[in-house]
Amino acid sequence: MPGQLIVGLDVASRARAEEIVALLGDSVDYYKIGYQCFYGADGYALGKALLAEGKKVFFDLKLLDIDNTVEKGVAAIAETGATMLTVHAYPKAMRAAAKAAAGSNLSVLGVTVLTSMDDADVKDAGYAKDAAGLVALRAQQARDAGIGGVVASPHEAEMVRTIVGPGLSIVTPGIRPAGAEKGDQKRVMGPAQALAAGATHLVVARPIIEAPDPRAAADAIRAEIESGGTRLA
Repeated sequence: MPGQLIVGLDVASRARAEEIVALLGDSVDYYKIGYQCFYGADGYALGKALLAEGKKVFFDLKLLDIDNTVEKGVAAIAETGATMLTVHAYPKAMRAAAKAAAGSNLSVLGVTVLTSMDDADVKDAGYAKDAAGLVALRAQQARDAGIGGVVASPHEAEMVRTIVGPGLSIVTPGIRPAGAEKGDQKRVMGPAQALAAGATHLVVARPIIEAPDPRAAADAIRAEIESGGTRLA
């Protein structure tokens, strides 16, 4: 499965999101719409507009609720033609999401452990496992639920691949190209290394959208990946 670069539109206005998309042009065709953009920048309408332009859209909404609510929410997103949607990797939520997405082109992803969390954070949240152990458990549950893939740190990508097999997507945030600041991320990795570890999709936001020249930054990331021997689709 070829790797794909996904740019996170983590901005507060639709005008800024559209400006970034225009600046990136045909250099990027895959966009993530998370909380900030979805709620603050009319991200639902923006996502539908991007889909109408032939772009791929990843709605990163991390759904978690009772089964019926998750199922209806996923069904609503599936109707937009979106490519990916996240739910929290709880077994019942993932099974409900898989049911709702069946027969559509929507790939449901289970969020394992956020890349801003380390072992101490996982312990503070009440889990007996460390971050890697919790990722492993949730990857197995995602596989068993029949969803399209998982979101995990690139540091766990190799382990996750051994659990989920070759068919599921492994989407990795926390990607930082050479020279980029880690920011609030704790488990980060470079683009080429993440793909070599088993990631199929790389999510990059700040290193691109906050760069003086977003297109040049995106092209540099692609070049960094290609220099590592793995070419993006």
